[in-house]
Amino acid sequence: MSPSDPPGNPGSSGASGDPTSAEASGATRFEVPVDTRAPTGTTNAYLVDGLLVDPAAETDALDAAIERIGVGALDAIAVTHSHPDHVGGVATYADRTDAGVYAHADHVDRFRAATGVDPDSTFRDGDLLGSTGVRVLDTPGHAPDHVAFAVEGGATEGGADAPRELLCGDLAVATGSVVVGAPEGDIAAYLESLEGVRDAGYDRLWPGHGPAIDDPENACQRLIDHRLARERRVLEAVGNGATDLDGVLAAAYEKDLSGVEDLARATVRAHLEKLVAEGRVDDSWGERA
Repeated sequence: MSPSDPPGNPGSSGASGDPTSAEASGATRFEVPVDTRAPTGTTNAYLVDGLLVDPAAETDALDAAIERIGVGALDAIAVTHSHPDHVGGVATYADRTDAGVYAHADHVDRFRAATGVDPDSTFRDGDLLGSTGVRVLDTPGHAPDHVAFAVEGGATEGGADAPRELLCGDLAVATGSVVVGAPEGDIAAYLESLEGVRDAGYDRLWPGHGPAIDDPENACQRLIDHRLARERRVLEAVGNGATDLDGVLAAAYEKDLSGVEDLARATVRAHLEKLVAEGRVDDSWGERA
């Protein structure tokens, strides 16, 4: 599942597949056309410090970039999470290069089922991936196996400090919001992940869909505020007498959900699950949702 939470959608950054990178950045972004619910119609793949992240499909631009750096220079392949719109090219690039394939140690079966690839190695929160110098950060919520990859600055050739960047997958988007839907989505975990990234002092976030985020603190706070506002609508709907999921859905959105009702319904279910777990609505909502 991909961004965004209806009805607000992240804007498109195009689908040319041509690589883009920010000034002084170590990351190069490739917009990969793929079957996704994200309005961009693309998923971002990244190359940074010998690591290939989220190769959603094989593309000429990715092929050319790997050829330029040399197949042997690609050290590792990993994904931020195992949703279908992030993993389609893993097997291709694993076969084509000497790179090791990495998966979360707690979600190897999930990774194998999604990619058809047996990982060469596993990682946990805080690990470096191979010799890349890119560090894993657990960021569950959008998906149980969701991680981000931190590029920890250092000095540039000119002596200036390079930006601290995070390849954040579907944790955040520049505009719009991210689906956190049941049964996989966990609202409480998602909020905690956003809070951690908000407070970590990153200079830039590179999301799974859409353009780079150059104000991570405000972007994460915006997404937290959006999610808590939706939670209040769900809680008000229950308090005002809604008796089933359809009633809560209608009150929580009050907008035309054509084409995205399934995502909205999954989002409301996830909010109700959180509220039940916190004792803020009756336990029976766990069954009704």
